[in-house]
Amino acid sequence: MGFRVWKTAVAVVIAMYLAHLFGVHSPAAAALLAILGVEVTKKKGIRSALHRIAASILALLIGSGLLMLFGFQIWVVGVFVLLVFPLLHRLRISEGTVTGAVVMLHLYAYEDAGLHAVLNELYLLVIGLGTATLINIAYMPKTDSQLTAYRQEVERLFSAIFLHIANHLRDNTIVWDGKELLEAGEAIERGADLAKRTMENTLLFGGDPYWRVYFYMRTEQLESITRMMDLVAQVYQTLPQGELVAAIFEDISQTVKEDYYTGKAEKELQELDNRYKAMPLPGSREEFEVRAAILQLNRELMQFLAIAKKQKKHRPAAG
Repeated sequence: MGFRVWKTAVAVVIAMYLAHLFGVHSPAAAALLAILGVEVTKKKGIRSALHRIAASILALLIGSGLLMLFGFQIWVVGVFVLLVFPLLHRLRISEGTVTGAVVMLHLYAYEDAGLHAVLNELYLLVIGLGTATLINIAYMPKTDSQLTAYRQEVERLFSAIFLHIANHLRDNTIVWDGKELLEAGEAIERGADLAKRTMENTLLFGGDPYWRVYFYMRTEQLESITRMMDLVAQVYQTLPQGELVAAIFEDISQTVKEDYYTGKAEKELQELDNRYKAMPLPGSREEFEVRAAILQLNRELMQFLAIAKKQKKHRPAAG
């Protein structure tokens, strides 16, 4: 079972015990509200609880007024929905739509919209949502090991991609299916989602932004790699220039796994640019097209490295 299921079970039990302890009518409703209040992150749990309480108080005020004015008729419930639901959406607290409807329907079921019944619903709200919020805040699982695993997976895939590129530049007959590119995108997306949830679980000082910055960097680099693949596809001849840049791709396939940006590949690319300028001009249109694609590939690789270099300003990052 997932961790959220365990949290929900604990919240339900505590909420029902508290409702019984304080003599609140319909303690099962406190359990229902606790189920609605359990969220995946601490910040979202607090935010949702506040929205639901605000929405439910508004629903209680309007609902009790309608019931006392028009009586406990079925059509009054329809009028309540038509009035309250759009209002909650306009106030941007539509998360509380369900809880608001629950407490209002309790009044309808009791056929009592007096002060005592309204207070009972408020007690249920505080117990149910309060319990869920405290459970949310009390403990969230550590994610460092998962984030590290996603990082290692992304770097392994990047390394494999660069080796495939190097092999094609040395021998243009080699064909690659590109599956690592898709897998890297999925790993980055999962890592970024987990990093966002980790930040949402930090209530004080906003949390360490390293992991969000890291996966954002990898997202930018993946876009750069995608552009590289378009250029590599244009290399339909094996040329010395391609073999030279292939060696740099092989180096990066190793440094991409390292914690520190060394700048070695950047210097090699700059030196390679100077060597290109000293080489004879292309002898044919085909050679011109291939060499132009390789030159542009160098530029894109430099952009890839520049993205990694920015990460180093915050914390030593992989190249």
